[in-house]
Amino acid sequence: MTVAIVVADSVTALGADARGAVLVSGSHGGLVAAQYASAAGVRGAIFNDAGRGLDDAGIAGVRALDAVGLAAAAVAHTSSRIADGGDTLARGVVSFANARAAALGVAPGMACREAAECLRAASVPTDTLSIGRDTRVVLHPGNAHATDIVGLDSIGGVLASDRGVVLVIGSHGALHGGLPSSALSVDAAGAIFHDAGGGRDDAGHTRLPVLAGRGIPAATVAHTSARIGDARSMWATGTLSRVNTAAAAKALSTGMRVAEAARALARTAASLRRGA
Repeated sequence: MTVAIVVADSVTALGADARGAVLVSGSHGGLVAAQYASAAGVRGAIFNDAGRGLDDAGIAGVRALDAVGLAAAAVAHTSSRIADGGDTLARGVVSFANARAAALGVAPGMACREAAECLRAASVPTDTLSIGRDTRVVLHPGNAHATDIVGLDSIGGVLASDRGVVLVIGSHGALHGGLPSSALSVDAAGAIFHDAGGGRDDAGHTRLPVLAGRGIPAATVAHTSARIGDARSMWATGTLSRVNTAAAAKALSTGMRVAEAARALARTAASLRRGA
């Protein structure tokens, strides 16, 4: 039986066809993305290295998958657009391979398509990866003077009830496949994403203008200042790398600490509610 190569813009929306297949994903190679891929039952996976960033977080999941027997690699963020699986397959160039993938011939400098062919020979893991933490956390509870600030390691964790709160999201700031509808599923009071190093075609910031058009203040965090896929890290050490026009109108600016920016948005949202 021929092993399928499945292409996906995001690991948060994998179907049954991913089980037993080689996955070429536009997602970053951090821990939470690797957990999604592992749970889907893929035999091999290729991610975007998101500029690697603080603590090499952009490939931390690729490394961790070795322990559960899953061959995985990442392509350079400058070689293909993050959040675009088709572009990853077409233009991606491998920057890192874990030991399982390397044993199958995957190596830095290899074209993504060639690497995916190598991964067809991988065995399907019998174990799955767990990152050992809750991927959703209240970073700052709301009160009469400020709305809730909620941290999510992945945009896949957004709930309908997140409407009107401030979200600190460990996911990259890129539209999935360039689709504006993927920017954010709720009208949050504000949203802060990871910039994944910007990458090819500056894809890591493409959610920002779309959210500005919806009146949602949004920003990205410098990949060297916080770990991708880790909202707690963004809250603790993240600094803003870019803000959209709606965020600038709320006095957010580049270089601002994430915690400071999120608290300012939370206070503004509460003030607007009281005024209504």
